[in-house]
Amino acid sequence: MTSSEQLPADLTLRTLALAGRLPDHQVLDPATLSWIACNRPPDSAPRHRTTERPTLFVPNVAWFAHARAAESIHGVRHGARVAVLVQLLAPAHGVGPERARALAIAAACHDCRRHNDRDDPGHGQRAADWLTDQADAVIEAFGMAGTGLTAEAVTAVALHDVPHSAFTDEQTTADRQHGQAVDLLKAADALDRYRLPLERWWPDPARLRRPVPAWAPPLAHDLLVHSEQARLDGATNHQALRQALDAVLPA
Repeated sequence: MTSSEQLPADLTLRTLALAGRLPDHQVLDPATLSWIACNRPPDSAPRHRTTERPTLFVPNVAWFAHARAAESIHGVRHGARVAVLVQLLAPAHGVGPERARALAIAAACHDCRRHNDRDDPGHGQRAADWLTDQADAVIEAFGMAGTGLTAEAVTAVALHDVPHSAFTDEQTTADRQHGQAVDLLKAADALDRYRLPLERWWPDPARLRRPVPAWAPPLAHDLLVHSEQARLDGATNHQALRQALDAVLPA
């Protein structure tokens, strides 16, 4: 079932959000995506240019805790976009290519153990535990033999859904050890919030612990719009994400 078939025409994700009636599992529809597209953040810096294109890591539908979650706003395409954004932000955070690749692999799966599209406390730790158990299978599926899931990547997944102010003593210790990776995943995850149906839920760079480049918000918005529109038009997840990546980062 495609996203556009999930809701009646008069019950878009945006109208449900405005009415405070969002369901447990939420998918983008054409009207909501059109509203998102019409509210693109302004360009305040030249378009990002990179000599090394990010690797596309599209998580397997079977990795998600629930089948409906794979197509939701925290599903396959969200994970893949966050993995792309991690790689694009990495140089500004002083993270080299190998570390960025390991973090991106983990980032692709950071929401795979969600039970719903609400707050779902603890889903980061559940995903980190799952990644630890399934590391070899994930690496093999992504064709990344020789790349390991590092402790900092798993820690970033475990802490991505926990506000810094709510860290336990144990989480604070983990953050001290791997804070750079935690901040990078949190930033990339936040930049994909343009998929949410109310503007007050969209990214606020001022709330991030480390700054993101000025080109990042409009690029993240474009990546979201292109990939979700391609999916609504009938592309597979891989096709939709590849088309979007080619659109925002042309060769």
